[in-house]
Formats: sequence, C-alpha cells, structure tokens
Amino acid sequence: MAHVDLSSDENYERESLLTHPKTATRRGLFWSAWLIFWGLVSMWAFATVRYLIPRVSYEPSDIFKAGRPEDYPMGSVTLISSRKVWIVREEKGLYALIAVCTHLSCQPRWLEKEQIFKCACHGGQFHKNGVNFAGPPPRPLDRVHISMSDDGRLLIDKGRKVGIDFTLPA
Repeated sequence: MAHVDLSSDENYERESLLTHPKTATRRGLFWSAWLIFWGLVSMWAFATVRYLIPRVSYEPSDIFKAGRPEDYPMGSVTLISSRKVWIVREEKGLYALIAVCTHLSCQPRWLEKEQIFKCACHGGQFHKNGVNFAGPPPRPLDRVHISMSDDGRLLIDKGRKVGIDFTLPA
C-alpha cells in the first residue's frame, strides 16, 4: 500500500480535520438513551416516595387557651388576632365570636363608640352579640364554644359552633 502525502495537495488544509463537525455515534446514542432511562426512573422514584410521605398541616389547633376571665373587664370586646376570635364579656358572662364576616370572610372591626362590629369590605354591621343588622352578611357572626380549663383559663374551641344564646357564666 502506497503512502499518500497530502501536504503537497493545494486543496488540503491542515486544521480541517480538527474543525470537522462531530457526527452521532452508536456509543453516544447508547449513553444518551441510558441517561434518559435513569432520569425517568429517578423521577418516578421521587414521585412515589413523595406520594407515600404524608402531608402535614402546620396550622394551629382549633382549641386554645385565652387567659383568665378576670383578664377581660366587664363590657369589654377583645380581639385575639392570631386566632381571629373576639372575646366578649357582658353581665351574663363570656362568649367568643369568630372574627370573620359571614359575607365574604373579611375581618370586621369593633367600633367602641358605636358598640358594633363593622366589616370594611362591604359595610356589614353586627351588634355586640354578633347578630347582623345591616349590609349584605346573610347570618350572624359564628359563636364558638367557650369553657373553663382545669387551670382556670378560658378554653376556646373554634371547631364547635354554638347557638347565639350560649354564654359562659363568669
């Protein structure tokens, strides 16, 4: 076999073989398919493990303690903003109202001068006992169960709705 010297060829460029575009090989195709396969298997495994791990709710409990009855003076309306509950003390006793308007779930404000709850969203108004008397709210503010715990503090259970006449004698 004869040796061919391309250096004397006038069309030959020395760097042309280095800049030639790479072509796909069977080996490259094999490794690409293998990587795609293991990528899909790992995504499937991650989804399966994620499905098996329970989703935990980190919301606070519906039952909480709200201080002692003597912390609430006669005639007071006190907002516990972190729990969205109004604690009202009257001569008959204590009761708790959920501080969420029954129209569109806005938070009503207590107006001490007028002795009413007023929702700023759409003008809903409620008496001190939570009964609606003006605006679009379809029903009174929700009243929740209130009781005394063993240590003498008020125990509020937002999960238990009670009637409009429910009060805790204090």
